[in-house]
Amino acid sequence: MRFLYLPLLLTLLLGCGESQQNTEIGAWEEQAARITIIRDDFGVPHVYGKTDADAVFGLLYAQCEDDFNRVEQNYIWAIGRLAEVEGEEALYSDLRARLFMTRSEAIAAYEGSPAWLKELCNAFADGINYYLYTHPEVTPRLLTRFEPWMPMYFSEGSIGGDIERVSTRKLKAYYEEGIEFPESEALDLAKKEAELEPQGSNGIALAGDLTASGNAMLLINPHTSFYFRGEVHMVSEEGLNAYGAVTWGQFFVYQGFNEKTGWMHTSTYTDVLDEFVETVTEIDGTPQYRYGEELRPVRTSEITLSYASADSLLERTFPAYHTHHGPITHTVEGKPVATAMMWDPVRALEQSFIRTKQDSYEGFRKMMDIRTNSSNNTVYADADGTIAYFHGNFIPKRDTLIDFSRPVDGSDPGTDWQGLHSVDESILVVNPSNGWIQNCNSTPYTSALENSPKRGDYPKYMSADRENFRGVHAIDLLKEASGMTLNGLL
Repeated sequence: MRFLYLPLLLTLLLGCGESQQNTEIGAWEEQAARITIIRDDFGVPHVYGKTDADAVFGLLYAQCEDDFNRVEQNYIWAIGRLAEVEGEEALYSDLRARLFMTRSEAIAAYEGSPAWLKELCNAFADGINYYLYTHPEVTPRLLTRFEPWMPMYFSEGSIGGDIERVSTRKLKAYYEEGIEFPESEALDLAKKEAELEPQGSNGIALAGDLTASGNAMLLINPHTSFYFRGEVHMVSEEGLNAYGAVTWGQFFVYQGFNEKTGWMHTSTYTDVLDEFVETVTEIDGTPQYRYGEELRPVRTSEITLSYASADSLLERTFPAYHTHHGPITHTVEGKPVATAMMWDPVRALEQSFIRTKQDSYEGFRKMMDIRTNSSNNTVYADADGTIAYFHGNFIPKRDTLIDFSRPVDGSDPGTDWQGLHSVDESILVVNPSNGWIQNCNSTPYTSALENSPKRGDYPKYMSADRENFRGVHAIDLLKEASGMTLNGLL
């Protein structure tokens, strides 16, 4: 009897799946009908939607039209599946991603998001999936379907962001029989890094007193490879009207302007990542780490990764260890080291999108109180004439007597982060009397000439006090600024 009913059951199941698929396609088509995409003479997509979610749907569709490969590649990397297409050498990049967030954690973060943010995440996935549905000739390398939890891995505008500061070479050395990163090699790398001209971007804001129009002006000059970000315009009937640069696969304008405010990000050299040397003891087969006078259990788990090998897909399983500081990522003198950094994807995504809809300094300043924009400085200007500079945004409070530029003793509670500095406690410049602000990845202590913040007023970890030639050149030019036009500023 059971076998007689099996074909009927199979037909019902297949019919149910087909019905669900048709419902999804119908929903995509209904949303797409509310969206207009107009490309200007330069090919820039101007996306118009009824709602913010419509604009996000259209934006991701347009990004895929321009370069689906880059959209997909950024998420293959971000969610920790790079080795599935690039082979075993990429395993430690994937392991790094999974140490800081697993798929189940990303799903939980998405499900715990505010309703409006979930709608945007849904629109992100739907826009890409609708593109794939309407372009059957496109063959993804790996991701044939995008999910709304994926942006949780990729919540800042800079691809990579803070997580790229975690060395995959050290991670590999730790897992391959606990070999330490060779000290001489580490010293050589540090020396070479110190000799490099700081990388990043230039941001300049001018007050109306220095411009021909009397309006404030903002120079947005990101230093990236030519195709690193796309140029876009997003508009909705819910108050969104943002133009600027968007990193492939993200649903917010990373740096740009709307009708009232403009924002430029430069890479920050604020200390936002710390390493904690843990003292671990095994008791009854369970690893424990010392914290003050107590022993705490090390959180242990396993991470299984797939990787391409010839024509096969193989697997490798890694043990994963976490303390309250973060995941264990390497060793120092034979002791495990946990790495701590900003990891609050829901609030980071909230801040990244809310930023694009502010219409005054008051709103922009309130948005900065979310304090998750950890890898960037922000140069700002608005239609009311306000110019401002925020050096960093996520800045943990620390004991100023401890050198956090090196790994610290994780067993000492005194090394723990003591919350975050408020925006007012951080390095901030608003409407300086000299009439201009510049940051070229140089010291914030020359950002506004004699009106610059004073180094002695802030903890050392807030900024590396180093000048560069771009900063020196910018100051020389800006000293002579007057009656500035757009062409003159360029």
